[in-house]
Amino acid sequence: MNLTMHIARLLAAVLLMSASASFAAAPQYLILDHSTAALMDRPAALAVWTGQVDDKLMKRLDKLYPVGKFGFISQVEGGFTADKTCVVTARAMMVPRSGKSLLFKPSESATAFDAEPGATLEQCKALASDKLKEAIAAVGSSLVAR
Repeated sequence: MNLTMHIARLLAAVLLMSASASFAAAPQYLILDHSTAALMDRPAALAVWTGQVDDKLMKRLDKLYPVGKFGFISQVEGGFTADKTCVVTARAMMVPRSGKSLLFKPSESATAFDAEPGATLEQCKALASDKLKEAIAAVGSSLVAR
């Protein structure tokens, strides 16, 4: 009887650990942003990343590309031309990770760009955000499609 209870407790502990592991939070990749401050600051870039990459996709990515081995970099550049045209280029990249650092050797990369004549600064920032969303979506779809 004592051995049976011991086995039952052991099985219960194993079940509890496996159940808690299946409900664990999504892994968090290291994400760096190197954008023009006038168009996009770091919190805005990270908000775009979290809006584009949900927990389900994050878990799928982690199975193929472990959090400890890969990270992401985003970069939004641009501004206004002399005739007040907003020009934006956004790039998203998956890069290898070395400890707490990312190595600039893109494994996957996507770039989106656009121009909008007569745009205000706020419209230009919105265009920058939209282009970064496109670039992130392109990188995500190329990584999961493999």
